[in-house]
Amino acid sequence: MIDSKELTTFIMAGGKGERLYPLTIHRAKPAVPFAGIYRIIDFTLSNCINSGIRRIHVLTQYKSRSLERHVIQGWNIFEPELGEYIDIMPAQQRTGDHWYLGTADSVYQNIDLVDLEQSKYVLILAGDHIYKMNYAKMLNVSLEKNADVVVGLVEIEKDRSLPFGTCELDSDMRISGFKEKSPDPHTIPGRDQFCYISMGIYSFRTEVLKEVLKKNYESEKTDHDFGKNILPMMVKSGYKVYGYTFKDENTGFIRYWRDVGDVSAYYECNIELAGVSPLFNLYDRKWPIRTYKGQYPPVKTVFADEKRRGHALDSLISDGCILSGGFVNHSVLSPNVRVNSFAEVHDSILFENVNIGRNAKIKKAILDKNVEVRENIEIGYDLKKDKERFFTTPDGIVVIPRDTVVDA
Repeated sequence: MIDSKELTTFIMAGGKGERLYPLTIHRAKPAVPFAGIYRIIDFTLSNCINSGIRRIHVLTQYKSRSLERHVIQGWNIFEPELGEYIDIMPAQQRTGDHWYLGTADSVYQNIDLVDLEQSKYVLILAGDHIYKMNYAKMLNVSLEKNADVVVGLVEIEKDRSLPFGTCELDSDMRISGFKEKSPDPHTIPGRDQFCYISMGIYSFRTEVLKEVLKKNYESEKTDHDFGKNILPMMVKSGYKVYGYTFKDENTGFIRYWRDVGDVSAYYECNIELAGVSPLFNLYDRKWPIRTYKGQYPPVKTVFADEKRRGHALDSLISDGCILSGGFVNHSVLSPNVRVNSFAEVHDSILFENVNIGRNAKIKKAILDKNVEVRENIEIGYDLKKDKERFFTTPDGIVVIPRDTVVDA
């Protein structure tokens, strides 16, 4: 097993998240709220803690203030005297007059940290996916195979593979082919409707990582990206590139991994959690998900009479919420949301401090922070009208940006 003191961990958290617009107007993708009380990055950070990893560098760039504040407030749990830390590393133009040019360049610009820590291995993680994974198991493959790099893999349907890098494996799990975002992906032998895709997480031997990053930096034709450039080059050049197939910590066989990269995927992943038996277990005490929690009072429901009842069905309701005679169904409410008398919220995600006025009706919508919906307003019932005012996905999800007052 790799000693944690021999490991440096980088979390990629600087992406713009353009496909999550307008939720990323004011925040980086890893800082987008999720499941009521969490931020997306909390799942990667929790995986680190649960895997015994306590030396972490979070690489930030795009609109990082919200993310930085969350990490400082919610993850100040490390003991520096024991060599533990979580550092926030914004782009600093350490290798030239440019910011981070891609995932590989962000690590290259901070490679001095690896030298300073004298680490034998470097773990590189994405900060924008929802899953539970014991990274120690993947790191063990690095030792067992004496690998130059191990790539975390998950199995998905072929028709969903286009946004990802797909891998071809031999019988020893060595990667012999890698295609990034290809319409003709590598498929699993004997199961040609399925692919192994890269999860965007990698375990490198330090000396190899430094070597390939230097080659990439000196190349004239590169996007400075691990998936597009580094991994295909390593496979082609004969480096020992191995795959690790992801096993879920809850079930051991259902591979729950979600890239919430666009609004529809983000919506579906949240709403799944409001179901009766969601695949992803937020309540597993053996694998807890940590976050920053504000000081809010308990949830309150107000019952006046049979017509004015504050209640919720199949929903996630966070602290500080008041259902003041309103009805919430199959929805996710962040802290300090108020649903007033006779209002209805169906199949929706409400961020912090949202206020739903009396008699208002919300359906299949995402309302960002501090949104106020005035009395008698309907959202999600007339998509033609909604599209004239708000961002609406092709499958009919209405998104209201933060600080918006929705009136007639």
